Amino acid sequence: MAELTNVTVIGSGVLGSQIAFQAAYFGKTVTVYDISEEIVGALPGKWEKLSLLYTRDMAATPEQLEAAKARLSGTTDLEAALQDADIVIEAVPENLELKKKVWSQIGAAAPEKTVLCTNSSTLLPSDIAESTGHPERFLALHFANEVWRNNTGEVMGHAGTDPAAAEAVLEFAGQIGMVPIHIKKEQAGYILNTLLVPFLTAASHLWVNDIAQAEDIDKTWRTATGSPLGPFQILDHVGMETYYQINMNAGTEESQRVAERVKREFIDQGHMGRSSGQGFYTYE
Repeated sequence: MAELTNVTVIGSGVLGSQIAFQAAYFGKTVTVYDISEEIVGALPGKWEKLSLLYTRDMAATPEQLEAAKARLSGTTDLEAALQDADIVIEAVPENLELKKKVWSQIGAAAPEKTVLCTNSSTLLPSDIAESTGHPERFLALHFANEVWRNNTGEVMGHAGTDPAAAEAVLEFAGQIGMVPIHIKKEQAGYILNTLLVPFLTAASHLWVNDIAQAEDIDKTWRTATGSPLGPFQILDHVGMETYYQINMNAGTEESQRVAERVKREFIDQGHMGRSSGQGFYTYE
């Protein structure tokens, strides 16, 4: 399979914009698709914010950042976004029906050469694969938030994924500065979230039942384990929309209470986590 050079990212939210910028920073040509001109028009502002973070955390030079931004473009035309894509990475909200709808549109418009990847954090590739019309080219490439720092790329196919597609995506992940992790068979939550979600769920139980404040739960974890971040600091990185969707999808009475409180106290107030400057904590 040819090298994956032309990248299309579907969705320009927190992770979509990070994935796009990371790929461009490492030399890929990237087209970002989103649903409105207003959203696409806001992309240059996102590139400037990410440039500051890459300067701080990656010692990126002005020349590197200008070159990355020159390789980025945005559009509301899905067919135009996909016309020369070697790989498409979908990063729309964590809703199965929405993802199936989006993937049916992508599958109908993408060239035969295109490798098809979802960045879903909780859904299995087999949940979505048939919607694409090309299940043999479909798999997951999962990024953690703050792509440039928490740099694993979890690659997970389904039973019908062509092994050549998985190998190409593993190589691509390495080319854009990630540590490629090959998950040999489907596992809900991949590796990272299989470990992380029960931890965050336990913290959410303490919080939603008013057993302790978020800051004290974090302080306990950091003090007792030496970890740099507590669970609610991690959730600020994950983002409130993803935190909300994970709890809505979990289906338990307690998870519904967590989702309702997250929506009421954070999302409805515009406090989306670190990306907006405020979540459980306030950021400059």
